[in-house]
Amino acid sequence: MADSSQPAAESAAPDAASLPSPAATNDKRPVIVCFGDSLTAGYGTDLGQSYPDYLQTDLTAEGYNYRVVNEGISGNTTKDGVDRLDRVLALKPVVVVVEFGGNDGLRGLRIEDSRTNLDRIVGTLKASGTKVVLAGITLPPDYGPDYIKQFNDTYAMLATKYHVPILPFLLKGVFGVEGMMQADRTHATSAGNQIVAKNVLPLVTPLLKK
Repeated sequence: MADSSQPAAESAAPDAASLPSPAATNDKRPVIVCFGDSLTAGYGTDLGQSYPDYLQTDLTAEGYNYRVVNEGISGNTTKDGVDRLDRVLALKPVVVVVEFGGNDGLRGLRIEDSRTNLDRIVGTLKASGTKVVLAGITLPPDYGPDYIKQFNDTYAMLATKYHVPILPFLLKGVFGVEGMMQADRTHATSAGNQIVAKNVLPLVTPLLKK
């Protein structure tokens, strides 16, 4: 998700955290893709401090031999996610953690359009045989209760439709907590991303093999 004061400025190029490492092409471990916007990319943190980086550390510590690939790009909307599906599918992931929608909401895009795009992302991934974990986000109260309810309901509806595990709020235990959020009050700090990884971990591990 991008800062609402500059919603499109960061979408031209991937964050450094989302670029594959030189050794990645020789890594034969099964792939887990974290697919999303700046909350996934690790916007505003140093290289290696995104939540997918910490998820990799946590999985390895628990004995899971998988490679986590960060496919987060700052500023991306659900439409951008649809446009990047082929790139993600080319990685042949066993699991994809889908985190989109924040930028749609901050820009006040139509709920119906966001819902359709997110449905296409989850549906296409599931149809390919990939397991999906859906990570939700919410909006500041000034967007109004009706819009926020419809926005939040999108994640629950899709989780039910496609029978996928859901983390209703990616920033659980992070948002509003001292030291866990950056000054923009939108993106997690390195410490916050460590908590995000621990939020995601229990949804991912049941889908994996040791």
